[in-house]
Amino acid sequence: MIRWPAEWAAQDAVLLAWPHAETDWADNLDQVRACYTALISSLQPHVKVLLLVSSDEIGREARSALANRITPGRLRLLEVPYHDTWLRDSGPISVFDDGRPTWIDFRFTGWGGKFEAATDDALIEQLWAKPLFSHLAHQRIDFALEGGAIETDGKGTLLTTWRCLRQRHATASEDELLAALGESLGCERVLALRRGALEGDDTDAHIDTLARFASSERIVYQGCDDPADSHYAELQAMADELAELRTADDRPYQLFALPWAPAIHADDGRRLAASYANFLITNGAVLMPGYGVSTDKAAAQVLAEAFPAHTIVPVPCRALIEQNGSLHCISMQLPDGMVGEG
Repeated sequence: MIRWPAEWAAQDAVLLAWPHAETDWADNLDQVRACYTALISSLQPHVKVLLLVSSDEIGREARSALANRITPGRLRLLEVPYHDTWLRDSGPISVFDDGRPTWIDFRFTGWGGKFEAATDDALIEQLWAKPLFSHLAHQRIDFALEGGAIETDGKGTLLTTWRCLRQRHATASEDELLAALGESLGCERVLALRRGALEGDDTDAHIDTLARFASSERIVYQGCDDPADSHYAELQAMADELAELRTADDRPYQLFALPWAPAIHADDGRRLAASYANFLITNGAVLMPGYGVSTDKAAAQVLAEAFPAHTIVPVPCRALIEQNGSLHCISMQLPDGMVGEG
């Protein structure tokens, strides 16, 4: 029997990959590294950080950048090859298979073939070879899927979007897709939204930019209350769809609408996907992406209502959305039992 823990379950560590000049952060590397430094500093009171570096040289750069921000024993560097730092999508999905800690390794296709993905598709196996993870089982599944496309409440319910599933598996039937997800991740119920999308998002509507479980009874979602905004109709339709969903015991979910950030544009005029739903839950805290805009404070207040037992920690993430992702997209939690003594 497979058990996939919710993100709020106790964690051994959070996995990140240090941005360097050979990644797609080359054009704004200093700003992005400042974001990573702030994130790592914010995580350390709550959870250890395992930081991937692609070479010894990159490791030295990371140590230098983080030198005054590290609590002893709270950061460990692991050298593995990678091209992208979006570990939510290329990193492992941690489950327990008949009690044994296991990494599920779905096929990573560069978001449906948009980008070259061979190196990052091999990342989980490369990481699994490290002594730190020698106690884990590793299960490769020939099914294209990214971690940002799926959410669980830890009690057998999975939340996703049809838009993303359809793009990755155009010829599969809905029943086949639901069965594949349920079987591989041990979920008895799969809830797939048909509406919801953000401009500037090249993931084909990953659920972690749109709607997230806060408990088995609560869902936090990205709202839009501006009828003049191009997102209004789609996000309102998504909100209506969420209102129709039911919990495992057939009750409506408690819904928490996050405020809609003022439009943020890149220097070239692109609308950037500034979603507050891209938060990271860790031990006793919810790390919230902040964009330096007027709605940041209101977003923190909504998350405090949805997560009353957690501290809300804003992290500056304006630099991240230049590449169409945010805080949750660059991170992957490792539940208790996933990190060994190697």
